[in-house]
Amino acid sequence: MKPRACLVSVEMVTPLSSFHTGEAIPLREIPNLSIAEFRTAILSAVSSTCSLAALFGMPGENGHVRLIAVVADSVTNSLSILSTKVDQSYPCLTLECPQAHWFEREIAEQWQVRPEGHPWLKPIRFHAPYRSGNSLSSAPVPGVTDFFAMAGPEVHEVAVGPVHAGIIEPGHFRFQCHGEDVFHLEISLGYQHRGVERALVGGPGKRTIHLVETLCGDTSIGHSTAYCEAIEALGGAAIPARAQVLRGVALELERLANHTGDLGALAGDVGYLPTAAYCGRIRGDFLNLTAALCGSRFGRGLIRPGGVGFDVGKPLVAELQQRLEAALKDVEDALALLWSAASVQARFEHTGTITRETCEALGLVGPAARACGVERDIRQDFPSGIFRFAQIPISKWPSGDVFARAWLRWLEIQHSGAFLGEQFASVPDGPILSPAGPLLGDHLVVSLVEGWRGEICHVAITDADGRFARYKIVDPSFHNWMGLAIAMRNQQISDFPLCNKSFNLSYCGHDL
Repeated sequence: MKPRACLVSVEMVTPLSSFHTGEAIPLREIPNLSIAEFRTAILSAVSSTCSLAALFGMPGENGHVRLIAVVADSVTNSLSILSTKVDQSYPCLTLECPQAHWFEREIAEQWQVRPEGHPWLKPIRFHAPYRSGNSLSSAPVPGVTDFFAMAGPEVHEVAVGPVHAGIIEPGHFRFQCHGEDVFHLEISLGYQHRGVERALVGGPGKRTIHLVETLCGDTSIGHSTAYCEAIEALGGAAIPARAQVLRGVALELERLANHTGDLGALAGDVGYLPTAAYCGRIRGDFLNLTAALCGSRFGRGLIRPGGVGFDVGKPLVAELQQRLEAALKDVEDALALLWSAASVQARFEHTGTITRETCEALGLVGPAARACGVERDIRQDFPSGIFRFAQIPISKWPSGDVFARAWLRWLEIQHSGAFLGEQFASVPDGPILSPAGPLLGDHLVVSLVEGWRGEICHVAITDADGRFARYKIVDPSFHNWMGLAIAMRNQQISDFPLCNKSFNLSYCGHDL
């Protein structure tokens, strides 16, 4: 049963009526509140069943910074948006709304606006502030900051990264330990910051879609879908049914490939090599299905504003069906070995546990949230495209540990596989592209997509000429890195690789 709707909605505080993902609204309709009203609206909504999908700053009038919040209500399937102007500081939200923790650190770093009372205010990407110009000379050095520290007999500190033993992205982890027990893990990122959001301002242009496709490489389909839905809302494009199906197919293939790879990696982290070896190969089978659609294993070039860039003929659809069935059978066999191994279950169960209450307080998304028993999925709560007509059952598991995060992936593999079988059997005829027109000026659109890691949020704001004045991206990893830190509390430090892989968060998706 889904929870009750917000008792105190944003609409009770502001005159703005609710709107939906992929719906463009004029900027003049966004209420500009006092900071007290702004805080009250957010805190009232999030204390109920709403979540904070985005909170960010942009240049305002007379040198002020305009804060914009997007609040998502999964019960009414609607969004609300509100804004306020701030100068040097404002009373922080984080103490009363932990979901705002990471957002407010980002605001302080980018705009030099201090959220007063924030418990641990420090950079998250280590780049020069936007407000005073973005010169390299004023940029802080990634990882050079004050870290939380403990003191006492037998207390010690372990620093890991940013350079790691495996071929992975850079990130720094600082553990405060007593013996083998972790009391606190602090995560410092920013080594992958490329300035993607800033590069998107002034677009869209020829390279915009390529920036979006590569901002988080393993989620090219998810992010390009969110971007295209925003463009289509601003440009008034009606997406053909055939294109909607092909987009949904690509999104679920991306989920299958990554979930399969993660389960293989989890098996490897506990030394269970049969499943680790099989899943590495099977992940490639799913990636190759995407390559058969568009020539790219990661789906680049497939999702385009107005539809898709590649079509499929009936012979290819039949071949894809056959190859999908074979890959699903192989992953089922490989995972049957994993679930039947008592040694694996002993390592998965009760490791890295997050309670449902903590999950909701932090605003975790995607499999990490559903593994805590929270039924949160954009495909159900804010559906767009094919998911308005073809629903996928939402999986959840209550235990909140590594086992739950692994088992949930297996459940989603089964549901995504069934969905793909249905779509391949009934691909509608018709065109694959309906290009968008000129973008509306002085409008805002929010686009939500359920990527394989969870909620992807794109917020596009245009100027009077229909160019991007601000483009905000929230990758699911942005919500979930703090969840990994909390999951490691009271764990053995040797459990970190396993906990880390059970979340499998993106460094570059965070470090935009």
